[in-house]
Amino acid sequence: MIKRAVKLVEAGAIESALRTVATEKSGLDALQGALTGYLAGPFCNAIKVIGSISGRVVVSGVGKSGHIGSKIAATFASTGTPSFFVHPVEANHGDLGMIARDDVILAMSWSGESTELHGILSYSRRFSIPLIAMTAGETSTLAREADIVLLLPKEQEACPHGLAPTTSTMMQLAMGDALAVALLEARGFTALDFRTFHPGGKLGAMLTHVTDIMHTGDSIPLVPLGTSMPDAITMLSMKRFGCVGVVDGKGTLCGIVTDGDIARHLARNLAELTVDDVMTRNPKIVAPATLATSAMGLLNQHNISALFVADEDRTPLGIVHFHDLLRIGVA
Repeated sequence: MIKRAVKLVEAGAIESALRTVATEKSGLDALQGALTGYLAGPFCNAIKVIGSISGRVVVSGVGKSGHIGSKIAATFASTGTPSFFVHPVEANHGDLGMIARDDVILAMSWSGESTELHGILSYSRRFSIPLIAMTAGETSTLAREADIVLLLPKEQEACPHGLAPTTSTMMQLAMGDALAVALLEARGFTALDFRTFHPGGKLGAMLTHVTDIMHTGDSIPLVPLGTSMPDAITMLSMKRFGCVGVVDGKGTLCGIVTDGDIARHLARNLAELTVDDVMTRNPKIVAPATLATSAMGLLNQHNISALFVADEDRTPLGIVHFHDLLRIGVA
């Protein structure tokens, strides 16, 4: 009996979850349709206004709109559009001073009648600061005062009582992401720019170049052609990369001797051999601008533990080891 009751509860929960997702998806579908219709003009105008200012995008909202607004401001800032969030209540108690005349305000309110926003609305009108409204209230105070209105479709909330902001906040979030990405693309914001704002964490690691982490100078394990294997093994042991690069008379990397190469020749008398007899010719290399994630992909693909970093002439500039990539969090 208990197991049957649990199964009924689980079935009800899944049914509820599917209904929520379907309802919110309907909201996103409606927003997509609006962007190909009445919202296209206002959206493009918003991109033009934000792209033309010398200041920042000041996002404001209260309640759930405020939480979504805070995330939108963070997304703007991390994708090349300077932005910050101002809580409307704090704005009424001094934080209006954070808003400058070369900024643009993105005010968010589903109804468009949030009284907490009145101070920001008045301030924007007083100092002629561009005001973009994100609201579903077509005739609301916010919509009437705004220079540009991003009018969201009035779709059913996923909440069965139609009260908790669910579908509405999903559409606000999607609209914010759409603005951020359109601005990113309009500015030609690249992965390298993205790394500037994300130096830490997984994203920072993924966007790190091998030149940022490679070992250089005397740390690079290199020996010339003709080096005896005992000397090469000594170099391998000293540098501790599990390999030794072999260069010709012009300083070009022409081979590599690894722990595996040595193991494969143990049946021979290594004391009588040179690196020329043992090395793997034309080893894998990467350019200095190679992303750390790409270097990790090569290591995994070829089942190797280190890569030499070289220029176009295959002149060694450094070496990057699997452990270096682990240390910065790529793997």
